[in-house]
Amino acid sequence: MNKKETYIVQGFTCANCASQFERNVNELHNVEHAKVHFSSGKIDVEGSATIEQLEKAGAFEGLKIRKEAEGVPESRPFWKSKRNIPVMISAILVIIGWVLLFNIGEGHPFTVIIFLSAMVIGGYQLFIQGVKNLVRLQFDMKTLMTIAIIGAVLIGELGEGALVVILFAISEALERYSMDQARRSIRSLMTKVPKEAIVLGNDEEQKKPIAEVQIGEHLIIRPGEKIPLDGKVVKGTSAVNEAPITGESIPITKLKDDHVYAGTLNEEGVLEVVVMKLANDSTLAKIIHLVEDAQEERAPAQQFVDRFAKYYTPAIILLAFLVMTVPPLFFAAAWSEWVYLGLATLVVGCPCALVISTPVAIVTAIGNSAKNGVLIKGGMYLEQMGSVNAIAFDKTGTLTRGMPEVTDVIPTESMSKEELLRYGLAVERYSTHPIAEAIVRKTNQEGTTLLNWQVERSEAYTGKGMAVEINGAFVYIGSPNFVEESYPDLLNGYWLDKIDELQKQGKTVVLAGSEEKLFGVFALRDEVRKGTDGVLQKLRHYGVKEIAMLTGDQTYTAQAIGEKAGVTTVHSELLPEQKVNVIMTLKKQGFTPAMVGDGINDAPALAASDVGVAMGTVGTDVALETADIALMGDRLEKLPYLMGLSKKTMAVIKQNITFSLALKAFALLLVPLGMLTLWIAIFADIGATLLVTLNSMRLMKMKDQFEQKH
Repeated sequence: MNKKETYIVQGFTCANCASQFERNVNELHNVEHAKVHFSSGKIDVEGSATIEQLEKAGAFEGLKIRKEAEGVPESRPFWKSKRNIPVMISAILVIIGWVLLFNIGEGHPFTVIIFLSAMVIGGYQLFIQGVKNLVRLQFDMKTLMTIAIIGAVLIGELGEGALVVILFAISEALERYSMDQARRSIRSLMTKVPKEAIVLGNDEEQKKPIAEVQIGEHLIIRPGEKIPLDGKVVKGTSAVNEAPITGESIPITKLKDDHVYAGTLNEEGVLEVVVMKLANDSTLAKIIHLVEDAQEERAPAQQFVDRFAKYYTPAIILLAFLVMTVPPLFFAAAWSEWVYLGLATLVVGCPCALVISTPVAIVTAIGNSAKNGVLIKGGMYLEQMGSVNAIAFDKTGTLTRGMPEVTDVIPTESMSKEELLRYGLAVERYSTHPIAEAIVRKTNQEGTTLLNWQVERSEAYTGKGMAVEINGAFVYIGSPNFVEESYPDLLNGYWLDKIDELQKQGKTVVLAGSEEKLFGVFALRDEVRKGTDGVLQKLRHYGVKEIAMLTGDQTYTAQAIGEKAGVTTVHSELLPEQKVNVIMTLKKQGFTPAMVGDGINDAPALAASDVGVAMGTVGTDVALETADIALMGDRLEKLPYLMGLSKKTMAVIKQNITFSLALKAFALLLVPLGMLTLWIAIFADIGATLLVTLNSMRLMKMKDQFEQKH
């Protein structure tokens, strides 16, 4: 049976290149079958091929291969990448060449040498692939560029040919760097799980790599440690932060027989857990596969220019050939005159303006967005954002602030609000639990002090509450369940109804009291971000018809938050794969959905949506990396700006394509009249390039209008 190995591939820039690499690998004599996953940057190989053989198969694109088990190589700055050094050298030579052209002329040996050197250094891979494509009659952008550059050289326009080479090389280098950075996201997911687990056997603890841990073995997980594998609690009680899996902001109490998941954080007690799933089958591992599968289904949309080039390239070549040969052969015209016209036709057909019509606009827009605090990972995401008409928001940390805040402080009749807050500060001031921290923040806001109280003997009831001795008296703050179990006589019908009412408002309730009496109630809720309603109204102005909220929270909380935020629909108690289902349902209903989230649990939905948008600074690394766009300042207000920028960019791109093609069409109409000169051809091409560039620069002036108005 052939060995199957997965490799990480560095250097993919386009799906066509990935397909070519897959064909090359499958042609190797010692490869049974190979499958490339372009979006995740991997290749599965059945056989005995070496890395050297694989890299040789990908030499046309300069691909670098390494085994998946070796991990992801460190990211290197764009300017330090060896592959980009020729591009930078070529760019410098082009600048020098144009300086020489204006000073000593294009025909001077120094100028010729400089321009030819720039072409060879920056475009040798382009030429090799372009010639191969031409031999195979495969007409893509590389073929088009190769023909155009050769045509420019043949009629002595070395400067223009060199400029085309450098523009194309820089575009590919930036695209390659962007893709490599984006792919690191999927692979970084596994860093959320510890590499080792503490296994309990014969009353002795032993560290093992998680890959060696078997189902049925018992693990010890101490406070502050991440849970390494999916399992079930057999001993102990603790609060576990499951935000990486469910997105729930408040830790979940885990008791005997409760399930725990790899990648979640044990916050308080010691747990003994029996392993229920192997490392490759854990919930987090499934999330990783969901991300990879969803991204694999999202093949990049073919740009208009690439599709047009399939017809444009052979048409220009054929037209130039006919211009060169038909008049001399059939009408006894002068060969020199019509060969010249044919070469001029090639210059007109040089796709310089057409090629940069899209990237110049997109790069300008992306530069503008970066200044406005929005990171866009590629042009296709910027383009797609303009057609989005449905947006799904994660709740915690996206529509809400991501941390609970005290909304209600309700004392009993025998207690003042100030005194209840003082008890809250005394009990919770040294706890790191999110609820405790929220109560302490509230006391600080109210200026609460402990006076001369003597606070001693703090005691934590894991998953239930906290207690201390205040001036010798026992005082606790705990969950309603804790009070009902420990002091059932303290809760009468009034307080039970009050607790139920607060919980139906989507609030978490804790009670303060002693063994003899109840002091009062604290209610907390993760509040909606300020200005969210205005953001959603602006999005509707840009054509968003469906605004959904997706959360792992319980229904009461979700409905309350959704109503306050102003979303169209609310989906609660969702696991990661169920969030993906909501996205897929929106697609089936005819929507073009975007997903906005900030957690690992959002990663599959971010990948499955047409555009994934991550909340930047509070977002987990995986959400930030998996998403196509990141709001770096954690500000939802940037979404309307992003949609406006996308729509404006697409309008500019259409204008650019129209400009470049219209000027070329005008020049080509002069061919039958014998009036097309080299100068007109050059003017048409350079003029179109200049118009395209200046038109694209208008995007730099686009401001965040929403921010200005608010």
